[in-house]
Amino acid sequence: MSSLAITLIQTNLHWENKQANLKMLSQKINSIKVKTEIIILPEMFSTGFSMNAETLAEDMNGETMQWMKKIAVSKKIILTGSIIIKENNKYFNRLIWMLPNGEYGYYDKRHLFAYGDEHTKFSAGNKRLIASAKGWKINLLVCYDLRFPVWSRQSPLSFGDRPGVRPAFEYDLLIYVANWPEQRIHAWKTLLIARAIENQCYVVGVNRTGEDGNKIHYNGESMIVDPLGEILYHKKNDEDIFTYTLQKENLIAIRKKYPFSKDADSFNINT
Repeated sequence: MSSLAITLIQTNLHWENKQANLKMLSQKINSIKVKTEIIILPEMFSTGFSMNAETLAEDMNGETMQWMKKIAVSKKIILTGSIIIKENNKYFNRLIWMLPNGEYGYYDKRHLFAYGDEHTKFSAGNKRLIASAKGWKINLLVCYDLRFPVWSRQSPLSFGDRPGVRPAFEYDLLIYVANWPEQRIHAWKTLLIARAIENQCYVVGVNRTGEDGNKIHYNGESMIVDPLGEILYHKKNDEDIFTYTLQKENLIAIRKKYPFSKDADSFNINT
């Protein structure tokens, strides 16, 4: 069965300073000596969660995209995290999925954080990105998306919708990159576990630490959760670089032992 080595980077970020963040993250990535296949960075890793989109936005050939490509190609890994992108005179909180060959996919954050005025600066996405790596299907989402379970819910896809046929799973791993404040961290921890249980998948949440330019404090609490809701990794307060190997065999065994998905409701999402 296929295994998948993932590395979470929980870190403080330099407020609205791309050069400092990219230099810092380069050093952290270069310090990784163990085998890894995917490196996951926080939301808006090059700037912090800033609404100063007009000044900080890049296009898809910008400095941060070129940096991601260079890292992914040289390290032969997949690199992911979100950045501020301008496209067609609109701004997006865009998660990039950069491949080792320099090609990429992307996901635009669907649920904009109106409490923090994100909706006044950014445009919402309307399409999910389910990527693949080594036979794993991976659903990629951003921060506030975590509060809305319908957007991440496994669609009960059965072959011809025949009674008694176990549905096929859309994805095996759910990743959230975030800038989730300490003030509401209980929701972060609770919902990461809930998403794993209800979707019978591994869930990874990568959050930042430190204080941003708006005096908002972040205490990390990045997590890896297995399909039963058991916490495999959890780090509070401190910066950390952690690598863990997910086992497909374990995922398949859990789904086989507890075939709850066959009882799931059918639904469609209108975007």
